This record gives sequence, C-alpha cells and structure tokens, in this order.
Amino acid sequence: MLEQIELFEIENPCVGVCQSNKKGYCFGCLRNRTERQLWLKMTNEQKREVLRLIAGRKKKIEQLRRRKTEQLGFDFGQEGETGELF
Repeated sequence: MLEQIELFEIENPCVGVCQSNKKGYCFGCLRNRTERQLWLKMTNEQKREVLRLIAGRKKKIEQLRRRKTEQLGFDFGQEGETGELF
C-alpha cells in the first residue's frame, strides 16, 4: 500500500492545559498518557487515528453534558402527560 504524502505537518493537539483525569486523559487535548508520550514518534497515520479518537471523545463528552443539562432542566413540579391519567 502506498503511503499518502502529507503536504502539511499534522499539528500536535495540545492546548497547554496538561492536566489529567483519574483515567489519564488530558482535560485539554483529550489524549491518554500513551498518546501524549508517543506523539512525536508516531507516523502520520497513527496521528490521524489519535485525532479521530479525540473527535469521538469530544462527541461523547458533549452528549453527556447535553443529557445532564436536559436532566437538570426537568421540572418535577410541572404536570405532564401523566396528569391526564388520574
């Protein structure tokens, strides 16, 4: 298989936050420890895979935040559809 020639360097996704959660994922760039440590040694294909994983992690975080916001916005005192049943 032919390797694609890169016209531009794949930029490091680091945003300078550099603090990790308990599982080792950086709060800033969402990479795990291994991804951060090996970034400079990775091939462009490996870097693209890491960027794909980061995009998935961002999407998951956004979904969790959206769900949490929706749950917090639920009004337990408001009559809903169940009011018609009784």
